[in-house]
Amino acid sequence: MKDSRQVIPLFDLNYGQEEEEAVLRVLRRKWLTMGEEIDALEREFASFCGVRHALAVSSCTAALHLANIASGVQPGFEVICPSLTFAATVNAVIYAGGLPVFADITSEDDWTISPDAILKKITPRTKAIVVMHYGGFACRMEEILNIARAHKIVVIEDAAHSPGSTYRGSRLGAIGDISCFSFFSNKNISTGEGGMICTDNDEYARQIKSVRSHGMTSGTVDRHRGHAFSYDVTALGYNYRLDEIHAALGRVQLKKLEEGNSRRRQAARCYKNGLKQIKEIKIPFAERRDEEANYHIFPILLADSVDRLDLMSYLREKDIQTSIHYPPVHSFSFHRRHFKAPDMPLTEYVAAHELTLPMFVGITFEQIDFIINALIEYFRI
Repeated sequence: MKDSRQVIPLFDLNYGQEEEEAVLRVLRRKWLTMGEEIDALEREFASFCGVRHALAVSSCTAALHLANIASGVQPGFEVICPSLTFAATVNAVIYAGGLPVFADITSEDDWTISPDAILKKITPRTKAIVVMHYGGFACRMEEILNIARAHKIVVIEDAAHSPGSTYRGSRLGAIGDISCFSFFSNKNISTGEGGMICTDNDEYARQIKSVRSHGMTSGTVDRHRGHAFSYDVTALGYNYRLDEIHAALGRVQLKKLEEGNSRRRQAARCYKNGLKQIKEIKIPFAERRDEEANYHIFPILLADSVDRLDLMSYLREKDIQTSIHYPPVHSFSFHRRHFKAPDMPLTEYVAAHELTLPMFVGITFEQIDFIINALIEYFRI
């Protein structure tokens, strides 16, 4: 007979009364799109990250698309990007008409894009480099920026995993030319859908602000406030606006971010202390300082001898949810049909051996101990 314990989810929301009140505030105001909540979220997020411009959009995918457009990516240009990432990182390049060029990760310990691999992939057609801060751990930004500046290439930070993470004292998302954040349900700032695009470049910001809303010179709220009577369409734009309810949720979540990240770090330390006794498991980014990462996820690397699917099935029987981050993008059917298969030995090795354990703000030490003991039991069988 199955016991009464609850499932330990892969992620969970850090929600409470504050989020309910934020939604009600919007409903009572009766203005749902691009209004006071958006303005406030953009100001607060820019201040938090330390950037001149933060522009709210409907998703991180939208942000990545707009970042490629602002960078000048179009047919005939290449964009260097990782394959150990979510598909949107790469697909946004394709949306803009660019050709994604995959670069391998740094090592079996550092799963971010390799500066050496980037350098080898640069051609006269390279327009941008997209870096993805895997799990909230920073890419080797100083080396990557030096390469980019030497070749006059734009650096786009895919910061979907990394609000609150830092690199040498700077927030991730405030280092490259443009950065893109996700507010998806499983992210450290969670609104269900939504994202943010940040930059210190005034021209990038102007262009992004225009094309995120159909290329219009004024929005509905401007006309409502009497700041404009009509509008022109000056560019081919998109409907990438964020609504007021998601923005209100984002403001509450931003206020909770630093405490939430601190609790994630505590959970990560508990995991590390318990897992070090299991020789079949390695924890990546071992050389990184805990205080620099936000531990968006908790990934582990399994030994060659481990049957990952069997382990995942075993943990599921124990009511422990797990996942894989990520199947490499270059291995997907669509991308294999359209792009040359790259030589990616490190990416492919890590992708074949990675397992993601539960990580969220509310995870308890008791739950982590249960997960660790389940793993110990598995490897003793």
